[in-house]
Order: sequence, then structure tokens, then C-alpha cells
Amino acid sequence: MNTQLLHRRIVLVLLDIMAVCIASIMPLWIRFELNYKDIPKIYLSSAWHFMFINVVIALTVFYFFRLYHSLWAFAGTAEAQNIIAACFLCTILNFIGMRILDYPIPRSYYFMYVLILTCIITASRFSYRIIRGVRHKSRNKRNGTRVMIIGAGDAGNTVIKEITNSSYSTMTIKCIIDDNSGKWGRYIQGIKIVGGRDKIVEYAALYGIDEIVIAIPSANRATMKALVEICKETSCKLRTLPGIYQLVNGEVSVSKLRDVDVEDLLGRDPIKVDMESIFNYVRGKTIMVTGGGGSIGSELCRQIAGHQPGRLIIVDIYENNAYEIQQELRHKYPHMDLVVLIASVRNTNRMNTIMKEYHPDIVYHAAAHKHVPLMEVSPNEAIKNNVFGTWKTAQAAVQNGVKKFVLISTDKAVNPTNIMGASKRICEMIIQTYNRQYDTEFVAVRFGNVLGSNGSVIPLFKKQIAAGGPVTVTHPDIIRYFMTIPEAVSLVLQAGVYAHGGEIFVLDMGEPVRILDLAKNLIRLSGYKVDEDIKIEFTGLRPGEKLYEELLMNEEGLTDTENKLIHIGKPIEFDEAKFYVQLDDLKRAVEAECEDVRPLIKEIVPTYVPRYDEDIEM
Repeated sequence: MNTQLLHRRIVLVLLDIMAVCIASIMPLWIRFELNYKDIPKIYLSSAWHFMFINVVIALTVFYFFRLYHSLWAFAGTAEAQNIIAACFLCTILNFIGMRILDYPIPRSYYFMYVLILTCIITASRFSYRIIRGVRHKSRNKRNGTRVMIIGAGDAGNTVIKEITNSSYSTMTIKCIIDDNSGKWGRYIQGIKIVGGRDKIVEYAALYGIDEIVIAIPSANRATMKALVEICKETSCKLRTLPGIYQLVNGEVSVSKLRDVDVEDLLGRDPIKVDMESIFNYVRGKTIMVTGGGGSIGSELCRQIAGHQPGRLIIVDIYENNAYEIQQELRHKYPHMDLVVLIASVRNTNRMNTIMKEYHPDIVYHAAAHKHVPLMEVSPNEAIKNNVFGTWKTAQAAVQNGVKKFVLISTDKAVNPTNIMGASKRICEMIIQTYNRQYDTEFVAVRFGNVLGSNGSVIPLFKKQIAAGGPVTVTHPDIIRYFMTIPEAVSLVLQAGVYAHGGEIFVLDMGEPVRILDLAKNLIRLSGYKVDEDIKIEFTGLRPGEKLYEELLMNEEGLTDTENKLIHIGKPIEFDEAKFYVQLDDLKRAVEAECEDVRPLIKEIVPTYVPRYDEDIEM
């Protein structure tokens, strides 16, 4: 035991002895109208003679109720309950002892004894916390961050408690906002609930708020978007709790607060899929994921691993990514049959050897070059990897009896203006052709931009803001569809369940988002003013980039699935014999490092119009 702790316990013992002595005499003093001389000597004699026994009883009881072990700086309801229970037990033992020793005492004595003892012990234990809290508030008023809490529920109460009591917090809570009018004008831990969301801007200005904390972990995307839109008008930094599951698990704390992310502004709830059907579909099967170390591939592996596959085979050309996902899954699922292989999908023999050895039931083909500007300056590599990597992987799947082959495609395959999108459209044509010719069920899953993926605009904006700007946007009118990585992967897995072969699955991702608005929102949510603290610069559309992206070509149309947010595009008919001839021509051209492969691509994909063409309409 360290010296400081020993000193504190000695002080507590001395205070408790004083408390017992006071509680032994004061009930008689109160009973006889605060006049010590009027107290009958027989009662005083009883109290004084029993006092030593009373002290021994109290110290023993307090010890067993751990009143000398708690950290009183963080005392709460449990400690208060222990104090009350200990004091009541002391009073009961006091009563029994007095009766056994036949010490006369007024009947009101015991009631006042327990009341006085409880008050003194509580005051002695909680005084340090109260003094510490006052000092903390005083210090924060001088130089702390002024905070508004949105949400007067359990999560808000927990956050307020932690901010108020933590010696490490430099926040001062000025007011609380809640849409429940029944709570207006009331207080939580001394902080007033001033009104609903319509009061956010007014009270942020009135109190000079620096930071707003949205403590509503159950809020859906639409509610979050509405709140954030209002909060943006205040120029305050925004933070929020991650989700309702933390509240249920008792994990809500200041440390769980996170900065409001642009995901909160998408204006829709996360996509829901039938996880039970996915579980039944994946369980016990041998599943192979190409590009398994990438943003989409690694999330695929995580979700598949959580559904009890018979064996999971991760294939990637980049060893660092493969190693990271391998270590993560081995730690989380130590008993899973996990195989991690370094291989290129461009290597025919390697892909065939892997599938011949492991006989996968399902292949998720996520390996691809996806960075649009880089593929514009290296088009042959895009075709070699995306088109012929897919072709070789699909051929290996056919030769080795794979039951389902799921291609990860993109909305950029629709009316493509860049090499990457055109290459993915050719990949879709390959799997549609193979689906008609072989027993393996081939399917494509097409979705938009993925938040947080490698090359995503959001990490770039965050880095630029952290560096003090400027934030670069290619064009003021550019728009994109967005989804999260888990949503994209859930769609891919669900598509595998729905697939009968030949389909192109498309996610309904709601309304498109202007990239300029994302940039402005992210600047504001980081606590800065647009064009004052952080400037936005327009750099012009990059090679192959277009202002908007469609999810379907006009000819495809849409049919619904059981999941109303997942649709099936009708395959476009094309001459398959001619297609194979064109693929052979394309293969020879890229292997010969053709200077301009675009005309050949345009022959295969008539809807492909390179952005630099003069007749393109944006």
C-alpha cells in the first residue's frame, strides 16, 4: 500500500470515529430541544458508555462495506447505497447492543442516529468529489471548451456526467437541446434543457458554443442529416456517439465520441440485408476472394469470416495488404481454416493451380486496378489486369467446377468515359458470356463510390484540411453516388444469394451527392469556415472523369429483388462470337504495348466515349 493511500484511509477512520461520536450524542441533544443540560443523566450515561462499542461496530461494518476501499473521487450511486446500507446495519447493531446491555435510551434515538450518521459519512466521502468538481468547473469556465449537448436521454446523461466529473476534460457544458417539449426548462445534473433543434443556432450564439455533441446514438441517417445541417450554421465543431449498440453495452463515454463524418450527411439509413440467408449461403463452403487485401476485398473477407465458411482463401498480389488481413482474421477467428496466397490474377497457371488445389465453391473477384486517372495514363495495364485478369480467373473457375463467380463491378461501367469504367464493362460482358456457356453461375455487382476506400475523396479532403488547405475539388457541379464499405460488401454477399446467373445487381443508393457540398460540410464539421479558414480550389476534371455517373444503361431497365434496395439489370445482348475475336485482338494489342488501345475498346464497348472527345456532352 502506498503512503498516500494509507494517509487517506487513516483520515477516513478518524472522520468516522468523530461521526459515530457526534451521531451518538446529537440525537439526545435534538430530542431535548437543543439543551444539553436538559438531557437526563441516565440517557447520557447510556450513550457515553456504549460509544466505544459503537465505534468498533461502525469501523468493522464500514470495512466490510468497502467504505475504505472505494475511489471516492469517482463515487456514484453504488457507493451511496453502500453508505446507506452500512449505516442502517450499524443502527440495528446499536439497538441490539443497547438492549442486551440494558442501556435505557429514547425510542426516537435510533431514527435520528441513522439519519445523522448517514449524513455525516456521506458528506465526508463525497466532499472531495464535490470540491474537485467545483474546481474543475471553475477552471473550465476560464479556459475550457464551451459545449452544447443534443439529446437529453441516457446517452446524453452519461456524456454530461463524464465531462462534468473527468479531471482530464476541458469542456464546460452550457446547455442541452432535446426535441421532447416535456423536458424543456428542466435540468440534467444542473444543466438546463433550453429547447428543441430550432434553438440550436440561437443558443450556440448566446453561449458562445465551441463544440456541439450529438448524443443520440439511436438516430437514423435522416435525423442525423437534419441535425447536422442545422449545426453547420453555427460554425461549431461537431462530435457524435457511434451507435446504439454502445449504449446497450454500457460503452457510452467521452472516449467514444467521434467527429461527425460525411457519412452522417448521406441522408439515408444503412442498407439492410438478410444476414440469415447470407449465413446459410456461406456456411461450410470454400470461398475464394481475389484482391482480398484491398478495401472491398478485405471487408468481404471480414464478413465472410463471420459467417462460418468451411475455408476462406484470400488471394492478393500485394503482400502487405494480404498480411494485414491475415493477422486480423487469425486473431479474431483463430479456428477458421484460412489460406492466404500471393498471386496475380493475370497469371493463368497460378490461378488454375490455386483453384485445382482448393476447389472453391464461390469466387468473389475483387482484384482490379480502380484508380481512374492512373488508368488513363496506363491503359494497357488496366486492360491486362481488369479484363484479362477477370477472363483468366473466370476460365480457371469454369475448369475447376466453381459453383458461383461474383464480379465486383462499378457504376463507371455505365456509359464509360474512362479506361477503368470501360474495362469493367468488358468484364461484365465476359461473365455474361461465360454464364450462358458454362455451368458456373456468373454474376456482377455494380455500385458507386465507396466511402473510406483506397483512393476515396474523403481521406484526401481530411488530409488537406489537417494541412490547413486548400481543399481541391475538380469541378463545382460534379456529383457522385456514395455508399459505405460494409454496405457494398453486404450487397455483394446478398447478390450471391439471389444470383441464378447472368444478372447485374445494382444498389439503390438514394440521391447523388455534390462533391463540393461534401468538401464544404467536412470543412465546417472540422470547426473551420469555408473560404476564410480553409479555401476550396477547383482543379478541373481529371483524365477520364465525368460530372455524373449512372448506375444503369438505358437499355438495361430494372427489376426488383426481395430487398427493395437491390435491383437487377437486364443483360444487354451482343454478338458473342464477335466479342471473342475482339478480345483476342485486344489481348495482342496490350501485350504489344499498343500506343492507343482506346479505338479497340470502343469497338467492344460502343457506349465508351473518352472524355476528351469534342462531341461528349456533360
